[in-house]
Amino acid sequence: MPDSPSRRRLLGGGLALLGSALGTPLHAGDDFEGDPFQSLPWPGMRREFLGTGTVVFDERVQVRGPAFAEDPMNVPITVSVRALDAVDRILVLVDRNPIRRVLEYRPRQALPAVSFRFKLEQASPVRAAVRTADGVWHVGGTWVDSAGGGCTVSGATRKDGSWSQTLGLVSARVFEASPDPSGTGAFDTTGGQARVRVRVMHPMDTGLVNGIPAFYVSRLVLRDGDDHELMQLQPYEPVSENPVFSFDFTRRPVGPLRLTGIDNNGNRIDSRID
Repeated sequence: MPDSPSRRRLLGGGLALLGSALGTPLHAGDDFEGDPFQSLPWPGMRREFLGTGTVVFDERVQVRGPAFAEDPMNVPITVSVRALDAVDRILVLVDRNPIRRVLEYRPRQALPAVSFRFKLEQASPVRAAVRTADGVWHVGGTWVDSAGGGCTVSGATRKDGSWSQTLGLVSARVFEASPDPSGTGAFDTTGGQARVRVRVMHPMDTGLVNGIPAFYVSRLVLRDGDDHELMQLQPYEPVSENPVFSFDFTRRPVGPLRLTGIDNNGNRIDSRID
């Protein structure tokens, strides 16, 4: 059978189930180190980003995205983790991007779930590596097809020059509802959970466009009204222009919330969310 995205999805799902059922790392004895997508960059990525610790492919790490990226500069991705305790860190990686690390998320008092958009250079596995308190990395992923070019094209606000007028502005909304378990992104009002969605105005330049250096938000922290840290986020260059992030909580955080951050040029972000 010829290789194809659909075959990779099927293979990935089967091996992920096997790895989760066994509760052990998958080492197939081949060049892919048991990777369900059989991606050549994976062994190097594993060593670079996950180190020498234990890695398992795990169906409980769910990565949802489109089968085809109609807009490679704005590819929606949702990562959610179910039935894993003590999640310390979530790392999103894209095998075939020129910049493979997309985002690092530390949930703190939030649920281990995050939604955002990113730039995709070509068809690739999109992965989430989730580290638990025991030091084990649990990896899930999905295949996203694309015509490509997302990382090497300047954004709209860079083209028209409007980015300098809106740089660092924050808008936000709190939803007092729980995500629909069907995974469609809809909400029902009976679950008692809350979602916080924030948008930060920033060009998020990758540095791969001629004459435009890398310029991106490098750190965001959300705190509640009692100054408790709710979550910590480290976006990297592939996150989309004017990024929007969604975070879930078991209950509505005590307000007013405060979002602070910084970009790689030292510009600060500080916004109160009522």
